[in-house]
Amino acid sequence: MITRFLTATRGATVLEFALILPVLCALLAGGFELGYRAYVNAILQGALLEASRQATVGDRSGAQIDKTITDRMATLSGSISIQSIKKESFYNFSNVGKPEKLTFDRNGDGAYDSTQDCYEDANNNGAYDVKTNSGIGTADDIVRYTVSLQYPSIMPVGSLFGWGSQQEITTSTVLRNQPFTSRAMPTVRCP
Repeated sequence: MITRFLTATRGATVLEFALILPVLCALLAGGFELGYRAYVNAILQGALLEASRQATVGDRSGAQIDKTITDRMATLSGSISIQSIKKESFYNFSNVGKPEKLTFDRNGDGAYDSTQDCYEDANNNGAYDVKTNSGIGTADDIVRYTVSLQYPSIMPVGSLFGWGSQQEITTSTVLRNQPFTSRAMPTVRCP
């Protein structure tokens, strides 16, 4: 009887399947989660591009842009929460993410010294701006749109992969507004 038991192969497939099943389920669940993340990211990028293109022609306000993005994401799922929609404007592409340009740096340290240095006042507000201008800018300005959102995981495998129960996606795009009106040239300001 023992010999018969050791040489029996009936049920071996069930045992092998039982060993593989948890790994297969984890891979499938992780694949679904990653696929959903890619899908949400694609929808977010599409909504951001649509809203930013509408803004470049100058007939949309910042609030209308926000509404376009939130409405598009709400059609996907009611559990998606927009964390922030940030709009920053710059005079030209080389200024994106940088302070206003120094035109004369007396001591050569690369930092603005209010008593010595001259700068290009890109937004003509009379002050040296280290940070960017918020808002959608004016005609011919460069605008960077950044959107962050959170959504719940669709599969309960986040802890297996070191993810939390909430996923976050941030995407951004940079566009130049159309020249729908004339814009003031930046003024060089010196102390």
